[in-house]
Amino acid sequence: MTETIEQICQKKGVKLTDQRRVIAKVLSESKEVYGESDHPDVDELYKRVSKLDPKISIATVYRTVKLFEESGILTKHDFKGGKARYETLVESHHDHLIDIKSGEIIEFVDDEIEKLQKKVADKYGYKLVDHKLELYGIKKNKLDE
Repeated sequence: MTETIEQICQKKGVKLTDQRRVIAKVLSESKEVYGESDHPDVDELYKRVSKLDPKISIATVYRTVKLFEESGILTKHDFKGGKARYETLVESHHDHLIDIKSGEIIEFVDDEIEKLQKKVADKYGYKLVDHKLELYGIKKNKLDE
């Protein structure tokens, strides 16, 4: 079972106020409630949090997201043409395919791509230590195939 953001905060010594706890809960449950490709931006997160606690301000959401990011709990993605979006910092590596029309984000791992990236680094005399791959596209319709 995956750790919740609340549990990660405890491990890292990040103090959780009641409002931070609500934000952490919403983030932890995002994928279960909104689907595997959920990477909310701050405005979307604020909308979700407000339904549980209308007293939480957008400024509190921004501050909490920044705190979680600085504490290594969340990772920020600046995908092209949009607002910064966030996901829980995960141990396992994955890449992203972003639908530029709908904003849907698909996480994937492809062994062939991983091998090719290492091969390119080797070719130029480097040892690959990290990478980030973002693919941008639009969904094909039946006529495109």
